[in-house]
Amino acid sequence: MRADQKTGSIIFAAGRGSRMKNFNGNKTLLPLVPGSSPFEGSHPILLHILDSLPAGPKALVIKHRKEDVIEFTRSIDLTYCEQPQLNGTGGALLASRKFLEGLDCDQIIIAMGDVPFVSTSTYHALLNELNNSRMAVLGFRPPDKKRYGVLEFDADNVKRITEWKYLSKYSKENQDRLEICNSGIYAAKKDDLIQYLRILEQRPHTVLKKRNEKMVEVKEFFITDLIELTHKDGLKVGHVIAGDEDEVMGIDDLPSLLKAQEIFRERNL
Repeated sequence: MRADQKTGSIIFAAGRGSRMKNFNGNKTLLPLVPGSSPFEGSHPILLHILDSLPAGPKALVIKHRKEDVIEFTRSIDLTYCEQPQLNGTGGALLASRKFLEGLDCDQIIIAMGDVPFVSTSTYHALLNELNNSRMAVLGFRPPDKKRYGVLEFDADNVKRITEWKYLSKYSKENQDRLEICNSGIYAAKKDDLIQYLRILEQRPHTVLKKRNEKMVEVKEFFITDLIELTHKDGLKVGHVIAGDEDEVMGIDDLPSLLKAQEIFRERNL
């Protein structure tokens, strides 16, 4: 990253976290230091993320329990972008468009509000990748791919991100070949991001979701579409590999929260 380049950051913090049973708050406010229970304590996930991101203007995309998030971060210089409905990661990015368009920045980090351990040096490595690419994806090599999406390549250019439900239909040979998984964290040049958001908003996906105990069709937007759009226009999408799986772990249920609290405790002994 050149010294004269300015960086903005967008953190997705809108979701319900429905797999976090017995917790109805915004999961980005869950503690890394537990108190009387795993759900109560200090040093919230969101604070750790904000402390790790590069300097520059930051926006939170909010929806679920937004008042709690605003109250907690009131003393921090942030912009709040409300996602009108929970319609995917692409929908969260679309909700931040006004923030993007008003930024005096060259490049953008897109971060997940439930992924606390990405280091400042890794975020900077993503930004450095923009010296040679128009977008960059943070990948990782887990011992077990589980149900992660994977990066597919054309030489050293990321051409698409394939989600697990499609990867499961590949031959075992092809599944084994695709070993780099997607963390859901990206960097992009601001002007390119604004340009492709105009295309993304015309590409909703129809997916089945459970709403009030019924399966219904909803429209969602996928941020991963931006990778394929950029590649198809002949522009390079680069990637950076995280140090390990723990660095990019998402906290979406009680076992992962307990693991994150243990990792944080061990790192801060």
